[in-house]
Amino acid sequence: MPHDLPKLNAFPVFMRVEDEAVVIVGDGEEALAKARLLGQSSARLRIVAPEASPELLSWIAANGAAHVAQAYARGHLEGAVLVFAASGEEGLDRRVVEDARALGIKANAVDRPELCDFFTPALVNRAPVAVAIGTEGAGPVLAQMIRSRIDRMLPPSLGSLAALAVSFREAAERLLPKGAPRRRFWREFFEGAPARAVAGGDIAAGHEAASGLLANPERAFGHVALVGAGPGAEDLLTLRAQRLLMEADVILYDALVPEAVVAMGRRDAERVAVGKRKGCHSKTQAEINALLVALGREGRRVVRLKSGDPLVFGRAGEEMAALRDAGISYEVVPGVTAAFAAAADFELPLTLRGVTSSMVFTTGHDLKGGSLPDWAKLAISGATVAVYMGRSVAAEVAGRLIEAGLPPDTAVAVVENASLAERRRFHGTLADLPALEQRHDLTGPVMTIIGDAVAGARFDRSEPLAAHRNLAVERIFEGSHA
Repeated sequence: MPHDLPKLNAFPVFMRVEDEAVVIVGDGEEALAKARLLGQSSARLRIVAPEASPELLSWIAANGAAHVAQAYARGHLEGAVLVFAASGEEGLDRRVVEDARALGIKANAVDRPELCDFFTPALVNRAPVAVAIGTEGAGPVLAQMIRSRIDRMLPPSLGSLAALAVSFREAAERLLPKGAPRRRFWREFFEGAPARAVAGGDIAAGHEAASGLLANPERAFGHVALVGAGPGAEDLLTLRAQRLLMEADVILYDALVPEAVVAMGRRDAERVAVGKRKGCHSKTQAEINALLVALGREGRRVVRLKSGDPLVFGRAGEEMAALRDAGISYEVVPGVTAAFAAAADFELPLTLRGVTSSMVFTTGHDLKGGSLPDWAKLAISGATVAVYMGRSVAAEVAGRLIEAGLPPDTAVAVVENASLAERRRFHGTLADLPALEQRHDLTGPVMTIIGDAVAGARFDRSEPLAAHRNLAVERIFEGSHA
């Protein structure tokens, strides 16, 4: 151990409080905060509060704590294993601490570190699993910030999974030799099929999966997660998506998924680019399906990372069918689809009371056929339309919708690279939309939103489409007279 490693002045331990008395002295917000913290334990809370606030009284009644409605006296501490002085008055807090020490009881005075025998940590509770973060009273806000980060990392089902593990511990020690076989079993238990079943709320299925794993510990159980990477900004990724990326052996990612999102995966995970972009197809869908099945059969944990949401123009249906037919375990993790990100960039209500209560997600290519698709009729009746991948067919989209009866002055909002810092926003009308097709400087993914609700968007940070439209018309006019 390095000699210059800083020493802890407060050593972290977990103290048994089951059915033990813990006393809190105080009747205001500080006492309530400590009551809520201790209420996560199985201790018997005794709250000394002569004039308890309505909030504290309500909490006491709801949580079965003992309320001593008397002025504080040393006798109120008798039999306690811990004492909290939370009166907010320095003189009383000091007296409570001194009385506790005289009785051989460890005490904590809220926000008075110089009086504390111990410090209460910021707590991540996944009972029976707990993570405690302490700063020796120096930085409670810092401790809370760290707690929130850890809280995001740990699935809510972790406590139930840990409780299930207890029931298998004896069998695992009896049936599996020490070392790699036992470690392999527990890793698969906590990250594989048992964990996924418990996360889905099916404890019985988790027990069955763990039993199968124990009976055949050498078998590799592969799993594929079809994960939505969102529109691009890495902080729009879901917590579940982050956890799966950190657990993945292999990450298969689309071309539109930014490197910053891919980089959130485990460092030693294999990364395979399988994305398809116009004019640059690296793998066919059939090849991707076959690769997912092959990796699953090898027992690999795979994240199939798709831009936006896997179920919105992500061809997830074909991949799920292939995995089902092959008997490979899989799950789908939703992502923030580009339409929602584009609407947020514009502060644009996709539905608006009294204006529209329905939405359509489509691609511009749907209008290239001979007949008008059903969703176009919805647009004419007032639905908000979100058009994915529509820049190259913008003129056709506008022409077909106007021809079908949608007014040319219907509001339009366009976003390139929705949610990213380098996004660009444009606004105008349906009549202006053909100008989008001439914007060859737009190289990122483009989302177009059309409808009456768009008129309620914020346009002070966007460029008018009409300016480029007029420039294109002038060039055409000049060319005809050359």
